[in-house]
Amino acid sequence: MMLSRRQLPMIGAGLAVAGSTQAQAQRAWEPQRPVQFIVPAGTGGGADQMARIIQGIITKHSLMRQPMMVVNKAGGAGAEGFLEARNARGNPHVLIISLSNLFTTPMSTGIPFSWRDLTPVKMMALDEFVLWVNASSPWQTLPQFVEAARAGRIRIGGTGSKQEDQIITVAMQRAMGTEFIYVPFRGGGEVATQLVGGHIQATVNNPIEAVTHWRAGTLRPLCVFDTRRLPGEGRVTDTMGWQDIPTCKEAGLDVEYLMLRGVFAAPGITAPQIAFYTDLLNRVTQTPEWRELMANGAFNTTTMTGAPFVEWLTREEARHRSLMQEAGFLAAGG
Repeated sequence: MMLSRRQLPMIGAGLAVAGSTQAQAQRAWEPQRPVQFIVPAGTGGGADQMARIIQGIITKHSLMRQPMMVVNKAGGAGAEGFLEARNARGNPHVLIISLSNLFTTPMSTGIPFSWRDLTPVKMMALDEFVLWVNASSPWQTLPQFVEAARAGRIRIGGTGSKQEDQIITVAMQRAMGTEFIYVPFRGGGEVATQLVGGHIQATVNNPIEAVTHWRAGTLRPLCVFDTRRLPGEGRVTDTMGWQDIPTCKEAGLDVEYLMLRGVFAAPGITAPQIAFYTDLLNRVTQTPEWRELMANGAFNTTTMTGAPFVEWLTREEARHRSLMQEAGFLAAGG
């Protein structure tokens, strides 16, 4: 059949509309309503601070059309937050920032949850732990602290019970041959405040949770629980920078621990939705505000996505099970 010249433009227009519709269907997904960003910990701690900085960066640089809403769900050592994210199956408007209670909370409480119930999106960084004391204390070095701990029980504060802070405390007890009084709090911000106020005598807080107090001269770092010294240049106080804090091992205490800072989505979301959040978080890490956070908090800037992240999570789950078992923290049947 022959087509007239009048019919050809009409068909061409129809093809253009069809092509436009197909292109719209293939266009990358993006959120259609506000995104809930769950923090499975209290306010003021490292996870809370990181979540709110991510939120601020996204808002400042207009990285997402819809707003991001940070919500703290600290109940049950973070179980409240993890279960809410798990139960949001198929909902692409729910994210959760994780710390290592992703592993420890299910193991210590027996709640029916594991990291496999979520969708891994991106490891944002690894967080360090530092042994902190009040700056007015007589302990200038780790050996002085160890001597005092052996002479009398020291009160160490930490976030939660049977979580990362207490795991490190138990490891210190074994390495030192002593026993501490462990005092749990809801978040790292509260822990630092309690140490500044003299209500406890030491903590193993993350750098970002204590740096303000260190800079103000009210806290003192004794060692970092890593295989290498923290990165950094220049000084945080008048006399010290992050790089000047010895590792615990070089100071005589063979204890190491790093903590996850990662972002997960609800289970059952689609590949385009995962891709959107992966790209979003990649853009977050390219901003000057993120680089400032990494420097101020002396973070280990290791990042992962996809299969490498899943493999890392699998290894860390096994390592934490071993640590929890050694500490006697596994729930019955765990």
